[in-house]
Amino acid sequence: MFHMFFCFDLKPGIPLVEFRRDFTEFTEHMRSRGLVEGSSPIGERQSDTILDTDEERAHQYFAIMTFRDRAQADAAVDFIQSKEEPGNGIHVRAYSKVQDPIFICWQDT
Repeated sequence: MFHMFFCFDLKPGIPLVEFRRDFTEFTEHMRSRGLVEGSSPIGERQSDTILDTDEERAHQYFAIMTFRDRAQADAAVDFIQSKEEPGNGIHVRAYSKVQDPIFICWQDT
């Protein structure tokens, strides 16, 4: 499996419930097109524990998207960059609510 972790903050005034709805809609749209296997629930960072050692970032939220393989992940990127509707509008609706996103990808070994 190929995974994409992303951490982010929400833009001021954006409620988490609104972003969660849009993120779920985007994930379901991508799944219906065979472009993602799924995503984790949105997590809220708990930086007040000794287990959280990342001092470079202070992002509040995170999630993971999972792909069957790198080819599926690359196809998802191609689809997003094509700006094909209705996918583009769904993606923009979710992505426009975040700020300072960081993306990290890895493949299971």
